Amino acid sequence: MSLDWIYYAISWILLRWHALWDAIGIPEGRVLGTNWSWILAIVFLVVTLRVILFPVFVKQIKSQRAMQALQPKVKLLQEKHKGDRETLQKEMMELYKVEKANPLMGCLPMFLQIPVFLGLFHVLRRLSPDKTATTLYGWTAEQFKSATEASLFTAPLPSQFGSSASDLASLGANGLHVKIIAGTLVLIMMATTYLTSRQMILKTGWAEDPQQKMIQRLMLYGIPLSLLVSGALFPIGVVIYWVTNNLFSLAQQQWVLRKFPPLVMNKGAAGSSSAGSSGAKAGAKPGAKGPQSPVQNGRTGGLFGRKPAAQPEPTSPVVDTKALAPKPGAKPVNPKKGARPANKPQG
Repeated sequence: MSLDWIYYAISWILLRWHALWDAIGIPEGRVLGTNWSWILAIVFLVVTLRVILFPVFVKQIKSQRAMQALQPKVKLLQEKHKGDRETLQKEMMELYKVEKANPLMGCLPMFLQIPVFLGLFHVLRRLSPDKTATTLYGWTAEQFKSATEASLFTAPLPSQFGSSASDLASLGANGLHVKIIAGTLVLIMMATTYLTSRQMILKTGWAEDPQQKMIQRLMLYGIPLSLLVSGALFPIGVVIYWVTNNLFSLAQQQWVLRKFPPLVMNKGAAGSSSAGSSGAKAGAKPGAKGPQSPVQNGRTGGLFGRKPAAQPEPTSPVVDTKALAPKPGAKPVNPKKGARPANKPQG
């Protein structure tokens, strides 16, 4: 399958931004050994692509929230099928299907950016003084020559940390300068890649699912370490793209995580609710029907009420003095006469 359409698309965006900065008046020549029009074109290539992928990024966050909400059920399945990995995987896939959760959705934005990275890598690898007479992917010979001679602090954008002496000579570059600039950028690329993954994991928490946890560890440690080796093969322009993409991701994730805060899982919620329901069943009288009164056991507030119900104040009985008064002509009654004598203690 030909990837020319990716190369044409990346080149078109890159050249449009370069033309814009050139029209605004960003100098084409070097300032501090840097061709800022081409650097800004790469930076805003990242901005363009991240704006396009923003809806996918929001779906990624929502998918991670859904996976986080399923963690209690996943944990129950792990305890139920402990030692039976095949059944566990089958049950978990069924759970994801029923709940419409996709474990791979969390990695989708990264997968979508791989073609962009490969496209830019391919285009910048083609930049060489030996090919200035040719055009590629919509570039003119003049644009091709300008990009070939562009640099960051005297290090040409097509150069690499591992560039051979002949490649550096063809670019008119100083080998030591290239290694210092490229090496520094690779270290920044590793650090920002690690921080991007760490930011997301700290906000959402480690997954209970072994597969998800393995993917998290791979993204947190594996990818940054792999860049220590592969980064030496990336042109400086590609490393600039990667670092800019990571910085954009850090800012974007911070904004999205504030707007869609992670779920706060209460581990004791399930136990309390089950205990409460069993307690309610035990306290119910057999044969009782209909809803119970909101005042039960001297407490108010329904199921979660904790305040004791207010008891009515005791009232003294009203004594009718006229009824107790002796009638005219009747003998007065001695109340002590009818009283029973107290039991005397036996000796």
